[in-house]
Formats: sequence, C-alpha cells, structure tokens
Amino acid sequence: MNFDLSVEDVREPLPPFTRDAAIKKIRLAEDAWNLKNPEKIATAYSLDSRWRNRDVFLQGRDDIVTFLQGKWRKELDYRLIKELWSFSENRIAVRYVYEWHDENGQWFRSHGNENWEFNERGLMAQRHASINDVAIAESDRKFHWPLGRRPDDHPELSELGL
Repeated sequence: MNFDLSVEDVREPLPPFTRDAAIKKIRLAEDAWNLKNPEKIATAYSLDSRWRNRDVFLQGRDDIVTFLQGKWRKELDYRLIKELWSFSENRIAVRYVYEWHDENGQWFRSHGNENWEFNERGLMAQRHASINDVAIAESDRKFHWPLGRRPDDHPELSELGL
C-alpha cells in the first residue's frame, strides 16, 4: 500500500489530551512502529516534523522514512512496548523498551524516552528521543509475541519490571 507523504490528514486523538487520549495515542504509535512500515508511520508526523533520535537530527517525512528504513535493516526482529510517562495539552512524554538483534544474532534491549509535541491536526510536530542499548542473551528476552502488533494481553513495561 502506498501512502501520500505530501498530505496532512487529521490523526485522532487530538490535543488537548486527556490521560485516556494520551494512552490511546501512544498505543497507536506503538502498533504502527511494530508493523514497521516507514511510509505509513511517516504520515503520523507533520510535513515539517523535527526529530532528534539519539545523535541524529531529521526534518520532514522523507527524512523519517529514510531513517526508519535504515533502522530496521539493522534492528532485526524488532518488538516495542511504549508506556505513558506524562502528558499536557499537546505534549506527551513516553518511555519505551524494544528488543532486537543484529545480523550476528546478538540480542539487545533498548531503553528510551521520547518527548512528543503535536499540532492541532494531531500530527507529531516534534520528537526528541534518547535511547540506550544493552546487549542481552537471547534467553533474557521478554518480548516473545509474533512479529507485528503486541497482543492486548501482553504485560506492559511496568508489569515486566522494566
């Protein structure tokens, strides 16, 4: 399926956020990232969205698509869980953990925090991410669902002690 990266649709829920709306927004983002379709993911961001991801600075949907394509060429069998940290009118702070392995089979657990700012259309205008990778043994993995969307009955980060 092709996505028009030049069109800004409305993405509910819209700011100002309630707690339930912020949690819904986070789960929608988690679901999209677990499906790993860079073009679809990019449509949740404003046309001029600005990102800081670790030490990489991006602007606009084309940069986002290129970044995500490279990310998932490196981070294989990627599985992600996001959790609400805090929210305000048009901002959400998220903590997350994802597991993946490299081409040599070394597994990693990546711990991150993101600060999101949304425009009036519910599109993310800014994303600031700080992430740390920890090498783990395959036997230490906690995310075992089939690739794709995390099942609703899978424990959240807090329930997993992460």
